[in-house]
Amino acid sequence: MTFAKFAGRAHPCPRALPLTCRAMVLLLALAGCGANPDGLLPGYVEADFVRVASPYGGRLIELSVVKGAEVEPGDPLFALDQGSEIAARDEAAARLAQSEAQARDLATGKRQDEIAAVAAQVDAARAALKLAQSDLMRQQRLADAKFISPAGLDAQVEKVRAGSAQLAEAEAQLRVAHLAARQDQRAAAAAAKKAAQAALAQSAWLLAQKQVAAPVAARVDDTHFRVGEWVPAGSPVVSLLPPGHIKLRFFVPQARLPEVRQGDIVKLSCDGCGAPREARVSFIAAQAEFTPPVIYSQENRAKLVFLVEAYPLDPQGLRPGQPVDVRIGTAK
Repeated sequence: MTFAKFAGRAHPCPRALPLTCRAMVLLLALAGCGANPDGLLPGYVEADFVRVASPYGGRLIELSVVKGAEVEPGDPLFALDQGSEIAARDEAAARLAQSEAQARDLATGKRQDEIAAVAAQVDAARAALKLAQSDLMRQQRLADAKFISPAGLDAQVEKVRAGSAQLAEAEAQLRVAHLAARQDQRAAAAAAKKAAQAALAQSAWLLAQKQVAAPVAARVDDTHFRVGEWVPAGSPVVSLLPPGHIKLRFFVPQARLPEVRQGDIVKLSCDGCGAPREARVSFIAAQAEFTPPVIYSQENRAKLVFLVEAYPLDPQGLRPGQPVDVRIGTAK
């Protein structure tokens, strides 16, 4: 295939697509033109980016990184508007404080002043009973001397019994005042406290989703929004490229497929890379595919190729979209 014939065809990769697509088309076009008589297979470098997003939408208020920056795990990447989440967290914290106070109140019984008031009632009932008992003794002597009727003595006896009952009631109230609330009430208060703690934890988690940190050590490959823009839920704001996420993609003709297996070591070379490097094959497509239409011709349109991916043992200096030559069939 001549270059003029290739250039006259429609380009299958729109200008907006990444460089890797253009690199793949050019390399496969060269493959179709017989540019690798020494058995090298053209390929290109691709990256498995870590695209960091928030599960919730919001206005971007802070972008802490720039393209090309190196980040470590936990370094801040970006923050979205958190006004609603902060208010929800504060409300949950206030409800937790309220439930804790109620639980403490039910566990400690009445206040000291309330207990003192009940104790005073006990003293008053005891004094009233003592007075009634003294009156009964006098009435008993008078009844023995026939100065009062038996009916008058019975009234005083009942008065003593009433005083005894009042004292018993006051003493029972004093014992209750020292006790905590009933078990069911305390269980309800404990459950309310636990629910408030869960609500606070949930609101704190929601708030944390608006302040996103780096999950891994990586280089910032790209940022996709500017401060002030609205970020939809789940939309990546920052793309990270960890050191081990560089891989090769190349296509093996059907006839040479037996020469490569998963786990094999292949050799790669590229412009400016120095000595050939090694890469380990991690994936071989189970399905064949036709060579792209850009290199169709009468003599090669029926050829089948299989996509193969391999991870370089030393990815230093390799960049996404960079063309490489791959030699298969080397020793493991």
